[in-house]
Amino acid sequence: MDKRPVPSPPPVRIGILPIADFAVMSYAATVEPLRAANLLAGRPLYEVLHVGRGAGGVRSSGAALVPAEAQIGEALRLDMLFVIAGGDVGAHDDPALYRWLSRLAREGVALGGVSGGPVILARAGLMAGRRMTLHWEYAEALAEASPDLALERTLYVIDRDRMTCAGGTAPLDMMHALIARQHGAEFARRVSDWFMHTEVRPAVGPQRAGLAERVGSHTPAVLDAIEVMESHLADPLDLGQLADIAGVSPRQLNRLFSDQLGMPAMRYYRALRLAGAQSLLRNSAMSLTQIALATGFANSSHFSRAYSARFGQPPSRYR
Repeated sequence: MDKRPVPSPPPVRIGILPIADFAVMSYAATVEPLRAANLLAGRPLYEVLHVGRGAGGVRSSGAALVPAEAQIGEALRLDMLFVIAGGDVGAHDDPALYRWLSRLAREGVALGGVSGGPVILARAGLMAGRRMTLHWEYAEALAEASPDLALERTLYVIDRDRMTCAGGTAPLDMMHALIARQHGAEFARRVSDWFMHTEVRPAVGPQRAGLAERVGSHTPAVLDAIEVMESHLADPLDLGQLADIAGVSPRQLNRLFSDQLGMPAMRYYRALRLAGAQSLLRNSAMSLTQIALATGFANSSHFSRAYSARFGQPPSRYR
């Protein structure tokens, strides 16, 4: 029998692009969970590469200086890149950066924005047809300048290969969701506990107790499943993935949802996605096709049939 050890998967390569005058809190809350995950796993789960422009590094709004290990415009092998920005991000205009970000997107790199970082992604034309959030300080100006964007006033939004976050301590919650997706909810909780981040907040914003009160369940497996459902509307997970994250079997997860919420887990998930679609119909100028894709439906016809079955009228009539 071949008893050779199974090799560990390579670490996820994550680029961190701080923009001058970034907030240290937003930066640390994004990067430190990755470091802690490596430490607690005893092996490199994540490889972090800092990106900047020039040899001097990038200075924060305070006294911190982050050295750049790679430069904007270089051909980098990345899985994800997070843009962290603060200060007067509305005055930031960097066509060369926008072209580079667009190239990364075409290469399949998942892009994230933290605090004011989503403004830069939007200016690069990379948030069209995607749900997004950002720090409240920048939300009104961005909504006025780009009324077609699907802005949400939440802690973070994960929409397919775009991750946007309000900054401050909210990246702790977003990175918890990311680590849970890749390595399971139990390991993600260990990482959060490392920072005394014991009240992990779901994407939509309320504390854990608020989620329990809202859905009428205090069962950890149900809350874990709903938390990840809410952060994956555009790229729905299957029942097996939800069960793995919740730490129970698919059959047990369905039984818990049916007993406590009156419907199986995947039917509840579809209801969440349709509720998100209804919000986009009401609050955005996105087309039906864009809304369909943003809430995990294959096309506008599939979305219209599901919406009509749920709400008794097609989405075009509701709008």
